[in-house]
Amino acid sequence: MCLLTLDTIHGGGVIASALRERGYSVDSVDVYRGSEGIAPEKAMMNSYSCAIAPVHLDPAYPLLHAGMPVITHHQAAGILMGPDLPHPMIEITGAAGKTTTAYALAHLMRGDGILHTSSGTIRYPAHEMLGRSSITPASLISPAQQAHSLGGWFIGECSLGVSGRGDLGILTSADDYPIAAGKRSALAAKCESLKTCRTVLLPDGIRLDHHPDQHTVGEIVSCDERSISYEYNGINGSFDHPLLSLKGYRIPLMTAAAAACILGIDPSPLSSFKPLPGRMQTAIENGCLIVDTSNSGTTCETTIEAALYARRIQPDSPLHLVIGQDQHAVCENFAESDIKRAIAEIHPDTLTLVTMNPQAEFLSGYPDATLTSSLEEAGDQAPRTPGTILLLAVKTWR
Repeated sequence: MCLLTLDTIHGGGVIASALRERGYSVDSVDVYRGSEGIAPEKAMMNSYSCAIAPVHLDPAYPLLHAGMPVITHHQAAGILMGPDLPHPMIEITGAAGKTTTAYALAHLMRGDGILHTSSGTIRYPAHEMLGRSSITPASLISPAQQAHSLGGWFIGECSLGVSGRGDLGILTSADDYPIAAGKRSALAAKCESLKTCRTVLLPDGIRLDHHPDQHTVGEIVSCDERSISYEYNGINGSFDHPLLSLKGYRIPLMTAAAAACILGIDPSPLSSFKPLPGRMQTAIENGCLIVDTSNSGTTCETTIEAALYARRIQPDSPLHLVIGQDQHAVCENFAESDIKRAIAEIHPDTLTLVTMNPQAEFLSGYPDATLTSSLEEAGDQAPRTPGTILLLAVKTWR
């Protein structure tokens, strides 16, 4: 059997290698850069049993219409996990809140297990960092196999969907944006991949067609700015948490609590869940309040919320905003329009823009801003003046 993988980055190379290890003949086409694999013209002349394509590929790409079956990278990752899966296996996707939801749920899990997120792959309960990789579909394969070898649970974060093999599939956000050359909905792609999970947990207002076991977060939990209450299948109670005043934590903690109830776990220990690095983490350096919200899920909304949070802690203090994106590897970009909207809403006293393109046209609107190419560079250069606020809001892998 000869297979064709489309896209050698975004985990495509990992999928191709895994297939070759299983004895398949595999050709690859580098659909975005054209620097690896075979030329698309040559692939068009060959005969393949199946093509494996990312969901973000332009649906008009010619090889998708070459008369062969096509499956997604997500589906291929699920197949490559093999017949022996860890249990429970929880897959998490969504435009925002994936990492925090994953960590919060792992906080509740008992015994051995593997947590895989954009922050790294961690073995529990020892909290041993096993390595770091992306959150492409292919990145789920090895951690899931490791979890099975431990006889433990697996929680995996994935971009733009899930493998569909999970006992529980979670969608953390109803937010949508265009993918695949603007021709597909990211939300629709994620929902489609969730349909084959045994049980599905969704944000309020989202339903899947014809799924027999789906729940929304609001059916199980309710929340105010101080506490979460929950009731599901004989599990009921409530817990307080100071981070519930922040949407960036409130929604993930509600989602994790609902997921725990579905898994038969009382979520009350979430009361001791601590902030994650780059997700509203605060510190004081030389009398300067630092609020760090730089992570792979940084958005206009999380940045504005972080500014409000910082100004509640330290009212009337001058605020230095560091904002932008420093890595193309982030799957869902921090759009220039969103960066401009955040700046306009926050009105920082001083501004640092982190950009991979110093010639970008929108930069001309901020002649007094400092330009840097990375969060690390910006953080090193930013002054820590007593009585001021330093807000770090850079979309980056962490």
